[in-house]
Amino acid sequence: MTKTSRFIRPLLEFLFPSASEETLQFYHGIIRKGAHLAEYGALAFFAARAFLRSSGGVLSKYWWFAAVLLPAIVAVIDEANQSRLSSRTGTINDVAIDIAGAITMVAFLSLLKERWPVKRLL
Repeated sequence: MTKTSRFIRPLLEFLFPSASEETLQFYHGIIRKGAHLAEYGALAFFAARAFLRSSGGVLSKYWWFAAVLLPAIVAVIDEANQSRLSSRTGTINDVAIDIAGAITMVAFLSLLKERWPVKRLL
């Protein structure tokens, strides 16, 4: 949080000059957790794209599962690594948010895939 607060905090103070400390911390947390959702949603998008175009039958058939599983594995490894650093904290809540971002993207892609052919989508 200290590293992101160097960038986010001044921006929040500029946008909300009369906001209380609690409000600024709340917005800062929302931005950070939103970044988790977006990052792992992007990872799921690229994973889905790779798996859908895979020549292997299992990966292209179960692309949706693999596109959630890969970001989930990365999230667990990332948080485990962060828990070993004194300057960071790793939490299961962040893993859950990361997986939610991946699931959201895969659900969105599944809806699009039903509407348009795969070649146009990805």
